[in-house]
Amino acid sequence: MTLEKFTARRLDEVRDRIIVPTSPAGPIHLWTWRESDSDDVLAIPAKGSATVLVSRATFVLWPHVAVTLGAGCYAQVPGGALLRGGAGFVIYTPEYVGLSQLGGPVEEAGRLRYIDGCSDSLLVCPSKIGEPCLNLLHLPAGIHQTAHTHPSDRIGIILRGGGECRTPEETVALRPGMFWYIPAGGVHSFHTEDDSLDVFAWHPDSDFGPSHDAHPMLNRTIVDGVAASDPRHAAIRTGTIAS
Repeated sequence: MTLEKFTARRLDEVRDRIIVPTSPAGPIHLWTWRESDSDDVLAIPAKGSATVLVSRATFVLWPHVAVTLGAGCYAQVPGGALLRGGAGFVIYTPEYVGLSQLGGPVEEAGRLRYIDGCSDSLLVCPSKIGEPCLNLLHLPAGIHQTAHTHPSDRIGIILRGGGECRTPEETVALRPGMFWYIPAGGVHSFHTEDDSLDVFAWHPDSDFGPSHDAHPMLNRTIVDGVAASDPRHAAIRTGTIAS
């Protein structure tokens, strides 16, 4: 199954794996899991990595890590990780390997100002500039976003609250336990009335993040009064990363 326009469906209605064939992070595979499935252990394929968005308490296992994540928690897991029990949504990237990490439960509001009264928290930061990231988007009650687009796909789940997404073609009610997909360039806006709305939002790319030439460890290393990132210290900079 592939997606070409804005889509929002309940997680328990998604039975087939969804594939987004191209993105800045390569192909993206989307699927759900739930404890009631005949085989309640889900193995992430060995290649690549996955972002896991938990809607019901789930046991997550990979080498040196064994932890139960509750609703509202998230993880970026390596290929070969196992998910047991619970329920949630997986964003799998066979060609991109993210930095493994766990987080949550998420806070009540974002830490960064966004647009039209919304706020955002960057939950999984790009480990290098241009790489994927995971955000929490928070809309208080009574929000009406300006219609807008994004230069790449947006994918996520509704965590709590309620609202709606408006596109030129339709208006779709959003409730907890739904996944959503917005294609690159798709015009949309989120709206709330009496309830607030919290949304996990995964991006396959970023225009922000550290690089080999600019990152906190390098920038804040001072040699003879000058940061190691300065071209004058090119001779001491690491050329090739050795394992």
